[in-house]
Amino acid sequence: MAPRSRHQLFGKLAERGVSEHVAVEILDRYEEVQLVDDAEFAKMWVRSRAQTSSLARSALKRELAEKGITGEIAEDALAQRTDEDEMAAAEELVRRKLRPLADPGDRAGRDKQVRRLVSMLARKGYPPGAAFSIVKNVMADG
Repeated sequence: MAPRSRHQLFGKLAERGVSEHVAVEILDRYEEVQLVDDAEFAKMWVRSRAQTSSLARSALKRELAEKGITGEIAEDALAQRTDEDEMAAAEELVRRKLRPLADPGDRAGRDKQVRRLVSMLARKGYPPGAAFSIVKNVMADG
């Protein structure tokens, strides 16, 4: 079983008909014996998702919130990712997805490719301005 946040475990216990009072007691005990640690879970989640999916901090923050991790715990976990890490991951992702154009002078083909790559970065949580800049720089280097 993969690691879970307290919020996720609470949801699973509720699905199985465990009363709220009993679920809180169980989860408090799990935290006491360090079977549940939201701070460690959040750090692990950020490392894993940033590495495997090249997600920006905004997307990682949204995913953490869905798992019940917010506030200082989320901010501490997100602090592992620097701006440089984020930009390097985005550049690498664009390089992997960049395909050479059949006709380098084909403006419509180039524009389509830029839109496709910027959209991909936007879905991963990168702001539009940064996405355009990254795609432009990578395509200029390519």
